[in-house]
Amino acid sequence: MENMEKVWKLYRKTNDPQLREKLILQYAPIVKFVAGRLVAHIGQHVDFEDLISYGIFGLIDAIDKFDADKGVKFETYASVRIRGSIIDNIRKMDWVPRTLRQKNRQLETSYAELEASLGREPTDEELAEKLQMTLEDTQELMRRSSVASLISLDDYMDQNHEVVFQPTTGNPVENPEAAYEKQELKKMLADAIDGLTEKEKQVITFYYFEELTLKEISAIMGVSESRISQIHSKAVMRLQVKLGKYRGVLFAT
Repeated sequence: MENMEKVWKLYRKTNDPQLREKLILQYAPIVKFVAGRLVAHIGQHVDFEDLISYGIFGLIDAIDKFDADKGVKFETYASVRIRGSIIDNIRKMDWVPRTLRQKNRQLETSYAELEASLGREPTDEELAEKLQMTLEDTQELMRRSSVASLISLDDYMDQNHEVVFQPTTGNPVENPEAAYEKQELKKMLADAIDGLTEKEKQVITFYYFEELTLKEISAIMGVSESRISQIHSKAVMRLQVKLGKYRGVLFAT
């Protein structure tokens, strides 16, 4: 670590390309980690290596713009830059249908209406009937809804929900309104997760709280990676319905 501190200091003074290369190689694992986390949402549409390539651009940008004097860990700063770079490139791709977000809202609305009228979680078949779609098309829409939610993260961030980096030292004071909102959000999220099935709870816990990849979760639960992806997509959709305007919190990790 001491050696990397020297590299950082020299790079800030000289902008030496060779030193930049050392920094890229040192922090490249962050790119792989962030890309691996996003695979759950877009893995069926984009090659993992493409995500890595997009993320590298974000890493380079983070290295060039990082200011250690602000008291933020580079890993924290880089993770957001890398994730933003990947999402920016995804948004430019032609495979994202313009109607996907509209269909996603229709899916969520139908799901919420069925859950309210039935008093329980609707089956895929009931949801398909409500949407007047085939079962296969409905299940595919649920998988693709994760993509729509991922892309809509930018909309969430644009609504004055900017990423704020907390200093690594000191005790920042949080205003009462923000503290109250955070507590309410935690309660809403806890209640929403409590309403999931046991398998959905497991996947959400493993993925969001223990930060395991889909492949690792697949090995633990003893089912295929594609099945884990399906469970994840359905769980996320249910959480989105419960969280309403706070749905973007699911993709801020």
